Amino acid sequence: MPLGLAARTRTALIALAPGLGLTLAMALGAMALARGLGVAALTPMGIAMLGGVALRNLTALPARFEPGVAFTLKRILRAGVVLLGFRLTLGDVAAVGAPGVAVIAVVLGATFVFTKALGRAMGVERGLAELIAAGTSVCGASAVLAVNTVTRAEEEDVAYAIACVTLFGTLSMLGFPLLANALGMDAAQYGLWAGAAIHEVAQVVGAAFSQGEAAGQAGTVAKLTRVMMLAPLILVLGGLARARGGAAGGRAPAPWFVFGFLAAVGANSTGLVPAAAHPPVAEATGLMLTAALAAMGLGTDLRKLRLKGLRPLLLGAAGWLFISSLAAGLVRLV
Repeated sequence: MPLGLAARTRTALIALAPGLGLTLAMALGAMALARGLGVAALTPMGIAMLGGVALRNLTALPARFEPGVAFTLKRILRAGVVLLGFRLTLGDVAAVGAPGVAVIAVVLGATFVFTKALGRAMGVERGLAELIAAGTSVCGASAVLAVNTVTRAEEEDVAYAIACVTLFGTLSMLGFPLLANALGMDAAQYGLWAGAAIHEVAQVVGAAFSQGEAAGQAGTVAKLTRVMMLAPLILVLGGLARARGGAAGGRAPAPWFVFGFLAAVGANSTGLVPAAAHPPVAEATGLMLTAALAAMGLGTDLRKLRLKGLRPLLLGAAGWLFISSLAAGLVRLV
């Protein structure tokens, strides 16, 4: 390795170490606590998420932790999602089927249109309403950041939308498992519901796997199908922005981690992955995703919800209730 590259790598690792170490420590602690308590509803991912939110909002987290926390939320999360593919086969993916894909597409489109229209009626700024609509209908903070490449909203709007969708996605992650039995859904139905309605990838994983392996697999596949619909949404929004005369130089991001996930599924389906490798891969996956939930909590500043007043928060709540109820109804139909 060239000397200059080695020095830059060492500097980068030193910058990442505090935040990365914190999220991994929180993940290990959450996993140990969940095993010790033995309560099904208290999953390691849920504990890590709540712990991160509490730590961020009750203490002043030093700035030196931020690079590692951001790295965990972006890179470690996506690596964990790729590893999830080694727990699935092509038969599991096909189980979602055309009806499942149709549910996901209808829920996404209807939620986006509903939230944008309601935002206009409520007097919420167009850019902020569009970001909340994208985060609610597609994939949380990632969709907010991606859609903002064409929406060009203010930085405060981006921060508010991320905080808003993270809050309601967290409520879904904690509440959906409690509603699963009351709604009479089987594992596949519950997983499809979680994947079609919950905001973030990590939140879907936390909620879906809390109801077992089959629900977790269905939720993961459904959610990643939904994530892949982000690119066409951005292309449509970019075209509308150009039609309005706005600057829309953003490009639809390639969800490479989704393709990595599909490659892992393909490798597992062909028998290339030995059975002995499955347990350690599952442990690594759980640790990565739990650390990502801790990072998400550490990045959730509830005070940001006060920056724009109550109306955008009510808009986020309405979108959350809309997508949850619509997805549940359609899942029961199919």
